[in-house]
Amino acid sequence: MHKRNIVALILIIISLICLYPGLTRDILNIHIGAQIPLLGEFELYDRTQSVISGIKLLYENDNALVASLILLFSVIVPVAKAILLCLVLAFKNWKWRTRVYQFVALIGKWSMADVFVVGMFLMYLATASEENITSSIMEGFYYFAAYCIISVAAIQVMTLKDITATPGVKSTDPIQ
Repeated sequence: MHKRNIVALILIIISLICLYPGLTRDILNIHIGAQIPLLGEFELYDRTQSVISGIKLLYENDNALVASLILLFSVIVPVAKAILLCLVLAFKNWKWRTRVYQFVALIGKWSMADVFVVGMFLMYLATASEENITSSIMEGFYYFAAYCIISVAAIQVMTLKDITATPGVKSTDPIQ
């Protein structure tokens, strides 16, 4: 296996290790309180969510479309992308190898994982500026952000170049 592909495989494994806590650990805490003179401070709302608990909550509140989209782009696509990349690395002579790699690169561009991370960060910044609303980014956010960055790096590092090709013979692999 090419050295770049060994690095890509290691990055894929690390990204999956980061994905699990990124989905299951809390990503954001939002607290809304009110200060009433003479009565003190009252807690109006306090919720801490992970991606998975958020998906469950959306389904329970009849927001199946939003829950399904988050499930698809935050759970299913990342796992499928990792599995397909591992197949591309494992089967050197697979006739669909280049097409699967191109498909993964395409869905990687359209996946909402990076949009999700940016959205969470913007929500944090927006609520952090309010006096009665506080929000805290939790550790799950950082794991999920790490997954996003590492999985993109894995695709960038990966090569389909056949290093055992005969010298002087041009490779037919379109991804060099």
